[in-house]
Amino acid sequence: MLALWLLAVSLGTVAWLSPSASAYNDFYKVFKKKYVGDESTPEQKKLAAAIKKVKKCNVCHDPRKIDGKVSKKNHNVYGKALAELLDKKDKKDIEKITKALETVEKLKAPNSDKTYGEKLAEGELPVIVEK
Repeated sequence: MLALWLLAVSLGTVAWLSPSASAYNDFYKVFKKKYVGDESTPEQKKLAAAIKKVKKCNVCHDPRKIDGKVSKKNHNVYGKALAELLDKKDKKDIEKITKALETVEKLKAPNSDKTYGEKLAEGELPVIVEK
């Protein structure tokens, strides 16, 4: 009985400490390949510089304190849209990640007359990153 209890506690601890689905670098790698590419166009260079300025995590995550703390579980509106389509089991599924990016790029960005895709194609971040 003790062994079963220890196993349950161990598994619960691992699950609790595991990073959220969108914290995986694999998602960013697909994003970068699709939108930043080889930085051969002015728009790609502009987007790469904007990402570097805000840190790559903040393309999808909200860096502000929510409920008194910064957490990778806090997504900005762009990240929330992607999180509805992806979870951690998708981190190696390049096709599914690409499809999710393409689905979300058709959505209108908040406080803008552009879609996320239009903003990205023009070298802009999908959302304004507030700190």
